[in-house]
Amino acid sequence: PFAPKRSLPGSNEPMGKLFGTDGIRGRAYETPLDRSTVAKVGLALAENLGKAKPRILIGRDTRESGPDLEAWLRAGIGAGGGEVSSAGILPTPAIAHLVASERWDAGVVLSASHNPHHDNGIKIFDARGIKSSEELENLIEQEVLSTKKPIETPSTRADPDPRLETSYMDHLLTSLGEVSSSIPPLKIALDCANGAGYRVGPALLERLGLSFVTHATEPNGRNVNENCGSTYIEAVARVVKDEGCDFGAALDGDGDRLLLVNSEGQLVDGDSILLLCARRFLREGRLKGREVVSTVMSNMALEVALTKENIKLWRTSVGDKYVAHEMAQRNIVVGGEQSGHLIFSDFASTGDGLLTLMQVLRVLTLEQKSLDELGYLQSFPQVLLNVRVRERPDLREVSGIADAISAAERQLDGRGRVLIRYSGTEPLLRIMTEGPEREEIEALALNIGGVVEKTIGEKT
Repeated sequence: PFAPKRSLPGSNEPMGKLFGTDGIRGRAYETPLDRSTVAKVGLALAENLGKAKPRILIGRDTRESGPDLEAWLRAGIGAGGGEVSSAGILPTPAIAHLVASERWDAGVVLSASHNPHHDNGIKIFDARGIKSSEELENLIEQEVLSTKKPIETPSTRADPDPRLETSYMDHLLTSLGEVSSSIPPLKIALDCANGAGYRVGPALLERLGLSFVTHATEPNGRNVNENCGSTYIEAVARVVKDEGCDFGAALDGDGDRLLLVNSEGQLVDGDSILLLCARRFLREGRLKGREVVSTVMSNMALEVALTKENIKLWRTSVGDKYVAHEMAQRNIVVGGEQSGHLIFSDFASTGDGLLTLMQVLRVLTLEQKSLDELGYLQSFPQVLLNVRVRERPDLREVSGIADAISAAERQLDGRGRVLIRYSGTEPLLRIMTEGPEREEIEALALNIGGVVEKTIGEKT
């Protein structure tokens, strides 16, 4: 009934741990994203890369706090003997790709992904373009906590290298192969979430010669993810219907995830995208081992559909770094999350929204079918409930919660699932119930949530 242990961070850990499941994240200008801590993170990163003068690439999204955090981070890296290059505003996966392809020693992205503008974060990539190991994160964390001497942080800004954006787009277009010259004359609605993909996304479609309508491509530092993007899919759905588009695509704030809607404005989520790509790869003989990877949050309907194709689904903890790790361990070429993080290991080491869009266009072209036809997956109803908590005990040791979960599973009796996990970035316990009848699973989720609130809920 429980998520794997690694997705329950902090059963004995304080809430204030520097690194969560996806780097450092918090409210900008407050600990751990205050001037002093960010500079110390830069210093510790430079000193723990094993190079005398490590070369580090920094990119960011459109949040108003980004330039300040970049300046502080640059100061810390410089104090540690490192050399910094700026990519400016580019999607997270662009930095991951560029670090590996152009041989930087590490990359850093300043972004809080789908969070509101007042948040920000620090994601670190190693020289392979892979999210930093727990070992490196622990070394950085220990050094940050032990460093008492302040670091001078002048507010100097660096001009980004415009060549990097072009190099990233070239990489995305290469993933299409020969299909790039034969994509049908589709009309696409592209929602860039006022985020990191606001320039490169439209430029990419323009290079393909496609007809498109853009939404949320006017960032002002405060409107990232605001009523737009993959967290507010209704926006792109309206554009699709108003403009008569063939389908719509919505990025999130840092561009590492993508959700779609069909011509009727109906959601085509990460599970559906994973299924349509896996089926095509299977027909091409590219689906190594007839296996794909997703997370414990993927709908049971995906597993049922894959089983019919004799494709094995491996599940991991929530987080694309866990998906990427499992894919690497098993030599699997495609995996992803229901939320829209899709990884195509032939081309990328992490989730990439625009790469996902390229692969969907490739499938539609080769299959000569519409997204309406290929993107359909009848999902089982799911209920997601978040409860704010004051502590993170091992749930197996909280008898009331464990009893409520066991009772729910007995009632579902194999017809559905119950999944409980702590958020990696917020003081939340996430409760998911899944099954054939929505009213039943809603009641089960509310019952478990009530027990959680009574036992470990945040006191007001």
